Amino acid sequence: MTEFDTVVKEHFPTLEIYTLPLTRAHGKNHPEVFRVHELFRRMNEKVKDSGSDKPDLDEEFTELREVTGQYALPGDACETYEAVYEMLSEADDAYYA
Repeated sequence: MTEFDTVVKEHFPTLEIYTLPLTRAHGKNHPEVFRVHELFRRMNEKVKDSGSDKPDLDEEFTELREVTGQYALPGDACETYEAVYEMLSEADDAYYA
């Protein structure tokens, strides 16, 4: 099992739960979270569809880094916001390891 596979197994179920509420809680002040949610949803589908193969997520990770400012947290980030960005950053690092 690769490092990325481990991160997917550990973090993607939580990200699946956390990204939508993040849009509700912070979307008004941080509209980029809607794009984060959509990108994660697309990534999660690709991971599920790929089976044991590593999916091509270059485009999604590149855009995530752009829209999040390299996973930089805003001053009003809650624990869920922090957790989402931390898990996405870990997935990004593991993908390219």
